[in-house]
Amino acid sequence: MKIFKIAFWVLWRIWFYILMAIPILIMLPFLLTSIISEKGYPYFFKMARIWAKFILFGMGFYYTVKREQKLIKGKSYMIVANHTSMTDIMLMLAIIKNPFVFVGKKELVKIPLFGFFYKRTCILVDRSSSRSKNEVFKRAQSRLNQGLSICIFPEGGVPDDESILLDEFKDGAFRLAIDHQIPIVPIVFADNKERFSYTFLSGSPGRMRVKVLPFIETKNLTIDHRKELKDQVRNIIYDGLVDFQKTK
Repeated sequence: MKIFKIAFWVLWRIWFYILMAIPILIMLPFLLTSIISEKGYPYFFKMARIWAKFILFGMGFYYTVKREQKLIKGKSYMIVANHTSMTDIMLMLAIIKNPFVFVGKKELVKIPLFGFFYKRTCILVDRSSSRSKNEVFKRAQSRLNQGLSICIFPEGGVPDDESILLDEFKDGAFRLAIDHQIPIVPIVFADNKERFSYTFLSGSPGRMRVKVLPFIETKNLTIDHRKELKDQVRNIIYDGLVDFQKTK
């Protein structure tokens, strides 16, 4: 029985990367056209949402979303969520209609096909370089000025220890939100670690529960409120994860 499970996991993981490639190849001319200039990003975003849903359903995932507050079309937000899986990217694209730009780690550039578009549409950060972090702020500010939203996983990466429910948050998302006086949208992904973690021989098809929590305003806040704001957002996401665990 164990051999069959291992075979399933190996084939399932390979299937994930095949699913990533199929819609990219089908939409390739349109994707390339949409990234010629930054003005084409909203069109790219629509295709990215199709790509994300194709992968989720192709992997046997289905998601349920509870929204305690809804985003307003045309308004910029700072979107944050807990980070436990590569499927966090797909699920975020699937549930959020307002065009947003990811701030993400540069290592994902190495993934064939996906990496090509990831590099050209996301804001990449090298966490070992202070210069890179400064560039991230400049690019994020430019995108916000264009009326887009920003999505950051404030843990700064997936914790190596999978027993950690929620790692400590970095400052970046909260600095940007305060600088631009935009609301923070806290989101809880309840099951992504169980569905498709970074542990290779793990995971299964099934439900992905999502909760969009009430937004947190940053109007009249200054950079001195950064830590307080960061702790507030982390606490409510942590509480949301604990609540989900009680209903497994």
